[in-house]
Amino acid sequence: MPPFFSRECDGSPVRNIKELLRITAVCRRQQFSPDKRLTLTELRLRLVALRHLTGRHEHFAVIIFSSFITVYFLEIMRFIQCVMLLFVFCGRGHALPTMTNETPVDPYIFTTDLLPLDPRFLPPLANGLLGWRVYGDIMHMGGVYNGEGGDCHRANLPCPLAVRMDLDEVEKAGHLQHSYSLDTHTGIFTHSLRTVSVIASQSLYTHRHHPNLLVMEVLLIRQGTSREPITIKLDSRFTPQSDDIVFHSEPDYKGASYIQGQTTTAEVSGGVCPSVHIIWTPITPSLTLLPDQAQSRWGFVVVVAGSQDSVQAHYDTALELMANGNLRPSHLRAWEELWAGSTLELTGPDDLSRALIGCMFYLLSAFPSLHEAPGHFGGVSPGGLSNGGSGQDYWGHVFWDQDTWMYPSIGLFYPQLARAVLEYRVRTVDGAKDNAEKQGYKGLKFPWESAVSGREVCPEDIYGQQEIHINGDVTLAFQHYLYLTQDMSMFTEGRGSEVIWGVADYWVSRVTWSAEEQNYHILGVMPPDEYYYNVNNSVYTNTVAKFSLEFAVELAALLKYPAPREWQQVADKIKIPFDQKQKYHPEYDGYKKGQFVKQADTVMLGYPLGLPMTPEVRRNDLEFYEAVTDPGGPAMTWGMFAVGWLELGEVEKAGHLLQKCFKNIQGPFQVWSESSDGSGAVNFLTGMGGFLQAVLFGYTGFRVQKDCLAFAPSIPDDITQLCIRGVSYLGNKMDWLVRGQEVYIILREGAKHTGNTKPCALQVVLKNSGTKIPLIPGKPVTFPRESGMICKVDGALSCWPM
Repeated sequence: MPPFFSRECDGSPVRNIKELLRITAVCRRQQFSPDKRLTLTELRLRLVALRHLTGRHEHFAVIIFSSFITVYFLEIMRFIQCVMLLFVFCGRGHALPTMTNETPVDPYIFTTDLLPLDPRFLPPLANGLLGWRVYGDIMHMGGVYNGEGGDCHRANLPCPLAVRMDLDEVEKAGHLQHSYSLDTHTGIFTHSLRTVSVIASQSLYTHRHHPNLLVMEVLLIRQGTSREPITIKLDSRFTPQSDDIVFHSEPDYKGASYIQGQTTTAEVSGGVCPSVHIIWTPITPSLTLLPDQAQSRWGFVVVVAGSQDSVQAHYDTALELMANGNLRPSHLRAWEELWAGSTLELTGPDDLSRALIGCMFYLLSAFPSLHEAPGHFGGVSPGGLSNGGSGQDYWGHVFWDQDTWMYPSIGLFYPQLARAVLEYRVRTVDGAKDNAEKQGYKGLKFPWESAVSGREVCPEDIYGQQEIHINGDVTLAFQHYLYLTQDMSMFTEGRGSEVIWGVADYWVSRVTWSAEEQNYHILGVMPPDEYYYNVNNSVYTNTVAKFSLEFAVELAALLKYPAPREWQQVADKIKIPFDQKQKYHPEYDGYKKGQFVKQADTVMLGYPLGLPMTPEVRRNDLEFYEAVTDPGGPAMTWGMFAVGWLELGEVEKAGHLLQKCFKNIQGPFQVWSESSDGSGAVNFLTGMGGFLQAVLFGYTGFRVQKDCLAFAPSIPDDITQLCIRGVSYLGNKMDWLVRGQEVYIILREGAKHTGNTKPCALQVVLKNSGTKIPLIPGKPVTFPRESGMICKVDGALSCWPM
């Protein structure tokens, strides 16, 4: 195959000069007078708003500085301080030039000279449809499972990119230097080899814009004056076989190899076995840089789809992208777009900064493209698409992990990706109805472990029978989506109302009236703390049942649907266990204080559930359960404790608990394990989701409520500033900066990917003073760091249906 050369996509600073000069001209007219400190702040945030439009910061600084060359010396110095703030705030950009030879470390690039000894901690690459672990000979496709019922698992597909690059023995004779890097800016893993005669790099990525594509690129660059041919070896472990699919060879397609087959067993008896078609560029055992070549690049693609027409069409697209040099640039643009709308950065401890970036990268990788047509998303499993074969990483099933642990952070940035989660649940409604009927109840019972049909696929019956809090977890995600977007279409033509009302019917049929206590009980359940089962009145389960019933009543009123009286009656009188003497919530009826627990359970009443309680009770719950929580339990636990302590103003204690999460980060590529000893599921997105929430909802105090997005910023002393870019609320996008004792917000102009909601006029309302500050697109606002809320401007009712 002839070499192709991809064009890098840096972004052009020239296209933004007009806007930059307009901003600087406005600022020059203001003359930076001492009594206009708000104007300076506004400039800072206005410059930040331009960050996602500009290319390299060096050009940005030169353009701005040139427009101020005639300003008084003091004014120039103050302006330079403003520009310096921009560089800090932007985080990922190029640093200002220095007189030293030190190269700034980019926290978005994870680099090492040695790969992890445990191959489970090699970086996973995914795009919401395809996923694999670099160098692995297995990949997975979303929604493709093999096996019936409890034997259902992600089908292992053979991956043609199971290739390692090496030099031939002649080239190895000299000095040889290896480096491996995962660039989370771009989602590209690169292995580089350097000798005196050549630099060889192998790049691997799952295409972010075209999700049916996996790509490998090899680049050879000659060093020195030698004109001898240089050869590298490509050692492949690929075999076109699978234990889950019987593949058949098809005639080559446009010079590419082609196999297709079906899984051996359907998820449901009598169901359809999914088909898988794979076309890939043949990979030769070696590549050679010819004597007359200074450099050369080779490209190899793998295309996976569910039909012949689809796989061939996607391969044709790949060939076209390669021919016009747009294969890599289109991938880079897609990642640039994702990061522009969902960035969480801080100035503080390096390990915390890298961990946050890694969590955001892997979580975003688990979701579909912003441009992908709806209806194909297969949900998010605890280990993501790179994992989940038979007996591994929970077999690729979808749990409450998706709705409770991963969804909230994604929902705060991207309504359309959040909606993809909800649409996945809607597509499983028939299976949920079947589950409820088999248990002898009405309505919908979502499976504890879900694949495609929505029928229970947990290998052990007790979890599917008793861990019924999954129903409330699902409805809470729908509720948050409505409050963040007021997108009623999700609940009408999107059929979300069927989910909410079906779950309400289930709860009503599932409760038992206690004549003795004069309230409703839910008997025989397993709480989130799976060390206990067949218990009565799990406090978490009963609370999510109460809230999902109340939301069903609320939604019915919005849609003018006649809600059954029982929904409100059960919600009002369901038992929420509480110890009046010791002022804390027992985990379930009969729980004795001091009993060992597996993970966060009761502490989640405060967040994310938001059960009203006094600070004393909140503190008691945190203290009582922290002391008895298994230190080797799953990774997401300590994030919930951290959020609780931040609610109480205990910033230092929250930071101490958050530090426990770092034990679950394995190796140089920030891959999480479920347990701190490295065992359990890997690429544990559940733990990453809990960690992100501790910062995104803990340090900011963000709370999604019916009529507002509440906030209460609180950051530790070792974090000088926290930047959140792309917060989505009621059709708007906001950028936030918490710095010292001030908070800065800018509402973006012409924001994209804000969902199906027409933008509402918003304002900041501060709790202590009652001060109201309108948010005007493109105009930054500043206020003291205190509690408050973002809500619609008084009288702006257009977002809700009339």
